[in-house]
Amino acid sequence: MPRTRSVLFNLYWAAWTGLFIAPLLVLAFMGSPPAPIRSATRLWARGILFGLSRIVGLTYVEEGRERIPNEPCLIVANHQSAWETLAFLVLVPDVAIVAKRELVAIPIVGWFLRRSPMIIIDRSNGSQALRTMIDESRAAIAQGRSVLMFPEGTRGDIGAPVQFKRGVELLYGKLGLPVLPVAVNSGLYWPHGGAHKRSGTVVVSYLDALKPGLTGGEFLRGTQDAIDAELNRWRGAAQPASPRELSLQAP
Repeated sequence: MPRTRSVLFNLYWAAWTGLFIAPLLVLAFMGSPPAPIRSATRLWARGILFGLSRIVGLTYVEEGRERIPNEPCLIVANHQSAWETLAFLVLVPDVAIVAKRELVAIPIVGWFLRRSPMIIIDRSNGSQALRTMIDESRAAIAQGRSVLMFPEGTRGDIGAPVQFKRGVELLYGKLGLPVLPVAVNSGLYWPHGGAHKRSGTVVVSYLDALKPGLTGGEFLRGTQDAIDAELNRWRGAAQPASPRELSLQAP
């Protein structure tokens, strides 16, 4: 069943995304207005989450949502699959997500992502990537938008300890914003490198926000270490199936 459901979901994903060709053409003709593009991007993400729920049986639940600051903040989350990149477009409307430029190469979707919630950086050019990240984050904050970063730099396994890249500390120091750590366990159901998704419930856990002006050590203890401690709730309780295990489960 996991294989069959994953294939059906991939077909749904392609068909749903194809429906956005017409809005793309209309919005491009209108000069790419940011607000309608962001609305269309969120609608697309909601449709993907709907397909995951109805076809795969993969839903989500939020814990501690009341901890989200009322003002713009820096959100830092662990990264285990494509799920959280999609979901945060819905969970935190108008959030500006720091993302690698490979994402905008995706047909149709890439056009919307480049023009709406993403801060696109070229990780191969370290110094320029940092400048772009800081400048565009400041611009997003000036618009009243929060900034989301996955500081691990790439998707990791739920069993591996969380290790942030140094860029997030620099961004924290430059922005002077409260920081909201977020832990997700999406890797249990959408494993990195696995072709198949599993049914279940992804947990999005919002942790205690940190104030600006902390030292590097205080920042890491309050974000990286806090997220890692939260992930211990799920480590060992359930293990993500390997691609081979999923193939054995399939009909």
